Amino acid sequence: MPTPILSALPIRRLTHRDLTACADLSEDRGWQREEHKWGFLLTAGKGYGIDAPDGGLVAVCAVTEYGSREQPELGAIGMVLVAERYARQGVGRRLMRHIVSMVGTTPLTLHATPYGRPLYEEIGFKVAGRAEMLMGPFTPAGPEPRVPTRAATAEDLPSILRLDEEVFGIDRTHIVTRLPAFADQLRVAEEDGRIIGYAAAWPNMDTHVVGPLIARDTQTAQALVTSLAARTERPLRIDVDVRHEELLAWFKARGLKSVAFNAVMTYGIGELPGDWKRRFAPVTVAAA
Repeated sequence: MPTPILSALPIRRLTHRDLTACADLSEDRGWQREEHKWGFLLTAGKGYGIDAPDGGLVAVCAVTEYGSREQPELGAIGMVLVAERYARQGVGRRLMRHIVSMVGTTPLTLHATPYGRPLYEEIGFKVAGRAEMLMGPFTPAGPEPRVPTRAATAEDLPSILRLDEEVFGIDRTHIVTRLPAFADQLRVAEEDGRIIGYAAAWPNMDTHVVGPLIARDTQTAQALVTSLAARTERPLRIDVDVRHEELLAWFKARGLKSVAFNAVMTYGIGELPGDWKRRFAPVTVAAA
């Protein structure tokens, strides 16, 4: 249980002014600072935190909601962090219970590390799937997919939004429309003048994270990743639904290594909406 002092500290909404403090807390827990990602989460979603009596933050998390602003259809929780000096005192549990209570009937999802999974299960989250994190330099090998790809333009946005909602199952305009500014690359795959997939690569410390990756099939996903990789010298990172076995094997044959497995968990809903067969990777697991 939290100590009386910790339990009395208010949970407040974070703003973009808290970005450095969030990055400091990431670093405190041995994570990378990831300020670019934090900026995205605090703008496209909502951050919640507890101020520490001695300065900085006791704990933080981010919530990204999808659907209508009045009644969201899904909320994604990410970046749940507690400062080392306040760990194992019930702070993370208190913050998570606050979020669950605050969203009411809105279903929730998150990607859980093995370390965090017991807490989420205690609160009532259920495992709905798994994602494998891959990372490393991308080395082309063998015949590459011949699906045409190109850089996305402003004129493509309506088609990308329609495809994204069809595949994700819920409108996420507020995420997709931020990709041109957030990502270094945004590319589409076409067939007969119709967009059949799109993908972005955004900078995170010394890597480029591939996400989102939405594609008609595995070959289209491969073509999009190949086109992104050809335009960066950074190692790639991607988090792939483990059901996409062919794509995972393809990545590993091109030099990416398996780094970790995370449980995809849900609360208030059994399965995630949308078409998982065309949803290969999230923007970020923190807003999956």
